[in-house]
Amino acid sequence: MFGLFGAAVSRVSCGARARRTAAVGLLAVSALTAGLLAGCSGGCSPSPTATGPAVNPLTGLPGAAGKVIAVKIDNIVYARPQTGIDYADVVYAIEVEGGLSRFLAVFDSNHLPPGGKIGPVRSARESDLPILQQYGKVAFVYSGALTKFLPLLAAANIFNVSPTQDANAFSRSSTRIAPYNEYVSPSAVLSAYPDSALVHDVGFRFGSAPAGGVSTSTYTARMPAASFTFTWAASTGKYLVAMDGKAAQTTDGPQLGAPTIVIQKVAETTSPNGFEDTPGVLSPYAPTVGSGADVVLRGGKAYAGTWSRSSATDGTTYSFDGKTMNFAPGQIWVVLTPAG
Repeated sequence: MFGLFGAAVSRVSCGARARRTAAVGLLAVSALTAGLLAGCSGGCSPSPTATGPAVNPLTGLPGAAGKVIAVKIDNIVYARPQTGIDYADVVYAIEVEGGLSRFLAVFDSNHLPPGGKIGPVRSARESDLPILQQYGKVAFVYSGALTKFLPLLAAANIFNVSPTQDANAFSRSSTRIAPYNEYVSPSAVLSAYPDSALVHDVGFRFGSAPAGGVSTSTYTARMPAASFTFTWAASTGKYLVAMDGKAAQTTDGPQLGAPTIVIQKVAETTSPNGFEDTPGVLSPYAPTVGSGADVVLRGGKAYAGTWSRSSATDGTTYSFDGKTMNFAPGQIWVVLTPAG
């Protein structure tokens, strides 16, 4: 069945970061007072209207949708700090072998890291493809994959972007050891794969926070050999990220953080195709089609709700207290943790 699945920010100027921060604040005010997200108090799709500007459906921020570039980014200690991940629209944290974590970061081509690099890039996993199928035929960047997995990647509804297909898009850093030193140029990927799907609605809804929730200044999500701690910082309007007990930095310094964190609890299992990372040990697999419990963090509160997704081509619906769960505008983290 799986064969059917289509999947340094070097020196960021203070001005560029300030403009991005200002955009978040402007949207938040507009959404609440000027009706930019008209009628969204109960949750709605943030699409362009005849009277309002275009709004990115992945972030709820102003701006026309660009092309999607999805990048598999390493998260082992040797790969930190990462480059460019703070410019992703959506960051998925997924369990891999040994209970460790790895990122699948989704970028909009209209606001890529100004440093021109993203990484370190690592190998694709089975869990990536069903996540990506909801985004359409997108450019999926990865460094390689298990030999037995390569035919599924080749048949998937994605543009495969690895050094095998486009070596010119990749480079190695001399300041890190392999394999934690490979980076991709998103502009080179766009040039080589101009038909990557446009950003579109995958189920996220933006608007005012619902009534209820529990005041939560710090929340920790765990995988067998990885942890993510999110701490609310009202001054920035974000939950700041710590990984395995240490502040998660980027190569240019700022601590990672996002206005909305989704702890999505999944029925973690092993590879449906029998893939093994080591002989006799099946690869972990995080199913994102189905339903389950979740916890959404926004505005200093935790909202325990549910998620559902009827098929791989559909987006995901997030609910709280029987109603649509609205997200805060800005980057979204989705941490896929084992249920229970």
